[in-house]
Amino acid sequence: MSRTSQRFFTGPHAGVPPSYEMLKEEHEVAVLGAPQISVPVTTTVVNIQPETAVPDHIVWSLFNTLFFNVCCLGFVAFAYSVKARDRKMVGDVIGAQSYASTAKSLNIAALVLGILGTIGSIVLLLVVLPAFYRVIAQGMQGGGGY
Repeated sequence: MSRTSQRFFTGPHAGVPPSYEMLKEEHEVAVLGAPQISVPVTTTVVNIQPETAVPDHIVWSLFNTLFFNVCCLGFVAFAYSVKARDRKMVGDVIGAQSYASTAKSLNIAALVLGILGTIGSIVLLLVVLPAFYRVIAQGMQGGGGY
């Protein structure tokens, strides 16, 4: 009987002692033999459609509600955005798109009217009112009075 030692494992884990799972698997392969494939392998492909992204414009609506709420358009847009989000959560994509489209239109209207109102207010404060005050001051200096 020769007592020569052989390395049981080779490869990158040669210095690491074998784990229980490795030994169990090698034992099963040794006892049962190599796996025999007698049944043809069949594959099944499942196509999962990605969830359609429907923007609900809720952040834009909230911004318009807080800063550009001309004629309550921002608030109404926010209400439609919430409805669009609810429809999307239920799975009604067509309803969500409809509400989101209405919210987008209302947001555009609120934003345009809000920006025009802001620009108009700035023009009123910087151009029209000083000219009006000059006219009044000239009239008072001319001795017009009451």
